[in-house]
Amino acid sequence: MTAGRPAARLPSVPEVPEPAPTADQATKDAMSNATTVSPAHSASTASTLITNIAALVTNDPSLGDGSPLGLIQDAAVVIEGDRVVWTGDQSKAPATDNRVDAAGRAVVPGFVDSHSHLVFAGDRTQEFNARMSGRAYSAGGIRTTVAATRAASDADLEANLTRYLAEALRQGTTTFETKSGYGLTVEDEARALRIAAAHTEEVTYLGAHIVSPDYAEDPAAYVDLVTGEMLDACAPYARWIDVFCEKGAFDGDQARAILAAGKAKGLHPRIHANQLSYGPGVQLAVELDAASADHCTHLTDADVEALANGNTVATLLPGAEFSTRAQWPNARRLLDAGVTVALSTDCNPGSSFTSSVPFCIALAVRDMGMTPDEAIWSATAGGAAALRRDDIGRLGPGARADLTLLDAPSHVHLAYRPGVPLVAGVWRQGVREI
Repeated sequence: MTAGRPAARLPSVPEVPEPAPTADQATKDAMSNATTVSPAHSASTASTLITNIAALVTNDPSLGDGSPLGLIQDAAVVIEGDRVVWTGDQSKAPATDNRVDAAGRAVVPGFVDSHSHLVFAGDRTQEFNARMSGRAYSAGGIRTTVAATRAASDADLEANLTRYLAEALRQGTTTFETKSGYGLTVEDEARALRIAAAHTEEVTYLGAHIVSPDYAEDPAAYVDLVTGEMLDACAPYARWIDVFCEKGAFDGDQARAILAAGKAKGLHPRIHANQLSYGPGVQLAVELDAASADHCTHLTDADVEALANGNTVATLLPGAEFSTRAQWPNARRLLDAGVTVALSTDCNPGSSFTSSVPFCIALAVRDMGMTPDEAIWSATAGGAAALRRDDIGRLGPGARADLTLLDAPSHVHLAYRPGVPLVAGVWRQGVREI
C-alpha cells in the first residue's frame, strides 16, 4: 500500500492474546514512545534485540509513519521466545540478553506463501519446454505429475517437500500453505496430507484438482468419491478444502458440492478461481465465505464488486502467468476497488515452478500494476489474511517472531533488484534459521 491509501480491509480473524506484562518500571520508561507487549517470563526465555535497522516494515499503521506498512526508520525489534515484544526507535530500545546488529539493512515480516503444491514427484521440464515453444497451457498436464506421485514412496515425497521448503526459507518464507491434489486416490491424497501436516499447520485437501484419470468416463462418480470416502480419509490432516473451478476441471455446481461437503467436515473453503477463463469461481468463493479466491485473472466487474464487498482475499499468483505466458492479473483494478490482495508463488511442477516470493513481488510490481509497498504488504499481511491469521505477516508487539533481514536498505529493493538474492537472515518463531 502506498502512503495515503487506506489500509486494506482484512477478513475477521481471531485476535492473538497478549500475555500479562512483566516489565519493571525502568524498562517501561525505556520503552516510552514505542509500542510493547511483554510475555510471561521464564528463566530459560532469552530476549534478543535486533538493532540498527534502516527501515522496518511492521504492517501496523499505528506504528512508524502511519502508512499501511507502519514503516519505522532507524528501528529496532525485540524478540522474546517466539514473539515480538517491542518495536520502535532504536534509540529507545530496552536492554536485552542478546543483540544483533542489522548493519543498516531493512527488516520485513517473513513472507507468507498462502498457495503452493509441494507434495509431488516427477518433473515436467519437457512440458515447459514445449509450452515455451508455442503450445498453450491447459489443466491436462497435471496428469503427468499424478502418475509420478502415485509411484513415489512416502520418503521420496517428503524429501522433495522438505527440499523446496528449505529453498523457500532461504528466500524469506516463514509460513506456507500446501495442498494435496497429485494423488487423486483415497490412499494417495491422505498420505500427501499426512506428510504435509508434519511440516505446516496450513494444509489443504485438493482431491478436486482435476477429475482422476481413473474416472475420466464418470466425473460424477469422482465427485462422489471426493465428497465421501476420500474426504473422510483426508479431513483429519487438513484445515482447508480447495477445488479447481475451471473448464477442464470442475464446474460451478460440482465445486459448490465439493466445498459444501468440506465445510460440513469442518474444513474451510479456498478456490482456484478464474485462472484460465471467466467463470463462476470468484462468485462462488464469496458466496461460501472462502478465505481466498486464487488466480483471479479473468474477472468481470461483478466479480470485482463481490470481492470488494466480501471477506474473500484475492490471491494473485504471477509465477503462473510468467511460466505460461498468460495474461497478467490486474492487481491495480482490484486494489482500487478496495479488494484485499495477497501474493503467493503457486509453487508446483507444472505451471509455476518457483518458490521465490521476492521474484513474485518483482513481477507484481513490473507487470501487475502494484507499487512496491502494495506488493510487500500483499506478500506478508495479505498472505496472512488469506489464511485468516493475524499472528503472522506483521511485526508489531504480540506477533509471531518471523522476520526476514534484507541485504538492502529498503524493502523496495525486492522489486528494484529482481533476481538478486537479497535475503541475509531469517528468524522463524524467534529462532534464527538463516
